[in-house]
Amino acid sequence: MVSRRKLRTVLSTLGLYAGCALVIGYFAVNAFTGNHGLRAKQDLDQHFTALSDELGRLKQERAEWQHRVKLLQSSSIDPDTLDERARVVLNYLDPRDLTLMLKRP
Repeated sequence: MVSRRKLRTVLSTLGLYAGCALVIGYFAVNAFTGNHGLRAKQDLDQHFTALSDELGRLKQERAEWQHRVKLLQSSSIDPDTLDERARVVLNYLDPRDLTLMLKRP
């Protein structure tokens, strides 16, 4: 009887340690690979840097467009910009312009 109690105590202790180890392992694996784990944080950081780069590029493009719109405002119109836009929109050529005819392949 004494040996069975000792065996039962040892086995229950080992079972408790094994169960705790499994629970800790489960949480450790989820901390690394889960939806809110370290890999997900790395993916979010990469996505954030990509979006930040795109935001910087779009801000620069917007500033360029705002500058071009400012040049076309009636209060401060730029003659060169007006001439460029009129030629494009109206398909207008000045008689002094040199026109090159290119063959299309």
